[in-house]
Parts: sequence; structure tokens; C-alpha cells
Amino acid sequence: MKLFVTGVNGQLGHDVVNEASARGYEVIGSDIHETGAGNYVQLDITNKEAVEKIIAELEPDAIVHCAAWTAVDAAEDNPEIVDKINHLGTQYIANVAKAIDAKMVYISTDYVFNGLGTRPWEPDDKNYSPLNVYGQSKLDGELAVSSTLEKFFIVRIAWVFGLNGKNFIRTMINAGRTHSEVRVVNDQIGTPTYTFDLARLLVDMIATEKYGCYHATNEGGFISWYDFCCEIYKQAGIDTKVIPVSTQEFGLNKAARPFNSRLSKVKLTEAGFVPLPEWRDALARYLQEANL
Repeated sequence: MKLFVTGVNGQLGHDVVNEASARGYEVIGSDIHETGAGNYVQLDITNKEAVEKIIAELEPDAIVHCAAWTAVDAAEDNPEIVDKINHLGTQYIANVAKAIDAKMVYISTDYVFNGLGTRPWEPDDKNYSPLNVYGQSKLDGELAVSSTLEKFFIVRIAWVFGLNGKNFIRTMINAGRTHSEVRVVNDQIGTPTYTFDLARLLVDMIATEKYGCYHATNEGGFISWYDFCCEIYKQAGIDTKVIPVSTQEFGLNKAARPFNSRLSKVKLTEAGFVPLPEWRDALARYLQEANL
């Protein structure tokens, strides 16, 4: 199988390339920036003609679309650019996937929902109402994929961390090593997702025809960012005091954040896919791999 992976300079794209290559797949990576890597093409996904030309010429069997604008607060000041990347760029990729009859995996987010209530969101829930520009752009990307293709996987994730980039764990460890105390919100609830584990699931998926929308985070139950930070410091041996605060008290984010990021993964297991490992285990492996 030949795979085309977008966003390979990011946390998830990097891990998908490594996982698929380790299984013997032919993998072509892409990103907007130049790189000296071997099987790689530079691609701006907002360039419709370039997307059509490059992907059509490569004729992959499957496209794993990881490229995205993910800076949630900065998105509020750049709605047109965010829409071009997360919505229109995704539409261009879906169009060429249909033209060459390729499977497509689109990575989405819990931010497509309004973040209210306490019930875990189901993959097929339709009461979206995103709270911010980023969430709306990812929802528009989802709708572009589902309205264009039949052979697609939409995979919603949350609280992502991986080796190849910035994330909450790195931020909090840096803060913990330079401050005697940190303030972390305790009223936003969800579950972390380790890109190394997610990459394995995505490569499992593309070998099947179990198309549709899924949720995929690590196992281990629902926690707050405060809970996550406490476990990070425990495992990293950092004794910095963690002070729980409400989102309102924290007050530093420009974009509204969802309080309820609980994602139900029942559909994933019902389809026969192997769940991601428990998040505490994922954190331990990440800390070791990242030498943190």
C-alpha cells in the first residue's frame, strides 16, 4: 500500500510516517516547509492546483491528512487563513482522493462540539455549534470530507501530545522547573491522546474498509487539565505546587475552550479496532522517549 501523509513536520504526521514505514508501506510525506528528508514533497495544501497535480501523479492508495492550523487562540485573529488551511485545503485533498479513488483519513477534534454538558460526545452526534474559529474550521473540514467521499475515516482526538512539537506536557514541565507554583484549570474535562499510539490506530484503520467517524483518545477515563498536570509532575519528579483554578479565573485564553471534551470510543471498539493504551502509561513512555 502507498500512503500520502500531510503535515509530517507536526507531532502526528511524524509518527504516522514512522509507523507506516515500519510496517513496510511505501510512504510519501508532505508539508509546507522544505526538508532534506528522502520520500518527501513540499506542498501548500491551500494551493488547489498543486494539491491536484502532486497527489494525482503519486496515486496513493490512502491519504492521511494531518496538516492543520492548530493554534487555537491565534485562529481568532486569522479566520480567513485558518479557513483556507483547515477547510478549503481539506476540500482540495478530498476532491483528488475521490478522483483517484483513494481512502482518506481526516484528523479532527472535540472542538467541533459546543463543549457543554457532561455526556461523552458520540462520533455520530450532529449538535456541533463550535465555540471558536478553530473548531468551526475543523467542522467545515469534516463536512467537506463526508460530503465528497464514501471511503473516509474522520478521527476526532483531544489533548494531543507527541515527540515532534510543542504540547501541554512540555509547557508544564518547563513551568514546573522555573516556578514554585503553577495555576491549571480544573473545569475542562477530557482525555489525552499520545500521537505515537494514535498513529498505530490510524495505520490499522487504513488497512480496513470500516469507514466512518470515530473518536480516539488514550484509555484511562476522563480527567481535568489540573489532574493531568499533577500526574505529569508526579511521574517527572517535580514538586512544584499545582493550584486548581476555573477557566474564568485562569482567564488567559482568547478563544473559548470547551468544558466537556469527553469523547466516547465505544464505536471504535465495536468496529474491532484496538483501543489506545491507558493515558498514564502513554505519559510514562512519552517522558522517557522525550528525555523529560
